[in-house]
Amino acid sequence: MDLGLAGRTALVTGAAGGIGRAVAATLLAEGCDVVLVDRHLPDVEGLPVDHVLAVEADVTDADAVAAAVAAGARRFGGLDVVVGCAGVSGPVGSLVDEVTPAQWREVLDVNATGSFLLLRATVPLLRAGRDPAVVLVASDSALVAAPGMAPYCASKAAVLQLARAAAVDLAPDGVRVTAVCPSVVDTPMSRGDLGVGGFDDAGYPVQTPDEAAAIVAFLCSPRARAINGTALLSDFGYGARSGFPA
Repeated sequence: MDLGLAGRTALVTGAAGGIGRAVAATLLAEGCDVVLVDRHLPDVEGLPVDHVLAVEADVTDADAVAAAVAAGARRFGGLDVVVGCAGVSGPVGSLVDEVTPAQWREVLDVNATGSFLLLRATVPLLRAGRDPAVVLVASDSALVAAPGMAPYCASKAAVLQLARAAAVDLAPDGVRVTAVCPSVVDTPMSRGDLGVGGFDDAGYPVQTPDEAAAIVAFLCSPRARAINGTALLSDFGYGARSGFPA
């Protein structure tokens, strides 16, 4: 299916690796110009140099985010698509009373406040974009909780509700905002969190970054124009299952 994204300008945070890198590659393959933003300067080797701009910026720094957005708009003449992939998992395995205030703030700052700052910086440009769309990468942890992940779960729930609230605010301007909530994706962050070298022997299904990126690309596209203010849960149906024996 042609997603109708050719000629659009997209900006992706967290683009140095994991889901963000896969999203950037997918959008480039769909014919977008892409601004890659990460706190570590993204590597553009192997990417079409005329269609990419790599910018180093921390999503918790409002001025840095605004500067990255402005640089991308100058390079490509505007902005049509925004994908917020930047995120951290925080202290996995720590019970809620073991989490320090500093750890809590770090996770909320990157995941939730970073998403807000991204919206704040990009919306003025998106209002003038073609079929403008924002996708924020949340998690199935926005809807269900695993032990020892309170900051992450709370932050991703905030991202999900931010997407809904922003969609309501921006509907009169024609800017769509959605969220995607994947379960475990095979990324370096997931491997580190779970202390594994890979997922070949996992007792549960695991998505690839490319699979997650394909979902994001669809939500970004004019093909999804009727989808707004909601989240797409991609968890192999696990969230629909009851844990009770009945």
